[in-house]
Amino acid sequence: MVVNKVTDEISVAPQITVEDVAEIAAMGFKALVCNRPDGESFDQTGYDAIKAAAELHGLTSVFQPVLSGRMTIEDVAAFKEIFADAPKPVLAYCRSGTRCTFLWAFSQAGVLPTGEIIAAAGGAGYDISGMAPALEQLAANRV
Repeated sequence: MVVNKVTDEISVAPQITVEDVAEIAAMGFKALVCNRPDGESFDQTGYDAIKAAAELHGLTSVFQPVLSGRMTIEDVAAFKEIFADAPKPVLAYCRSGTRCTFLWAFSQAGVLPTGEIIAAAGGAGYDISGMAPALEQLAANRV
C-alpha cells in the first residue's frame, strides 16, 4: 500500500483494499475519504466493503465519489466540508491519489497560500504547479 503524505492532516493514496484498513488504522489515521466512484474499474474494492472494515477498526469513513476529469466546484466545496469535519489525520483515496490531491488543493485555495498548497502536493509526489492560476483565481473569489 502506498500512502503519500500531503500535510500532517491529510495523506492520499491509490485504491485501497479491505486488507489495508488495519494497517491504515495502525498508522494513526482517524478517517478515510473515498473519492472514487464504485465500479470505476472492475477490479476495485467497493466502498461498502471498505466502510465495513473501517468501522471494525474505529475509523470514520466518508464516500464522496467524484468522476475522474469531471470535478466540479460543488465537489470541491463538499470535500472542504468533509475535510473540515473529519477527525485528523485523514487518508483520502481514489484510483491514483491525484483526484484526492486536486480536491484538497482546491479546497484549500484561499485558506493556505498557493505556493504552500503546490509545495505540499509536490512533496507528496503530485506536481500541480500548472494549477497555480486556477488556485489563485479560486482564492480571490473566496475573499
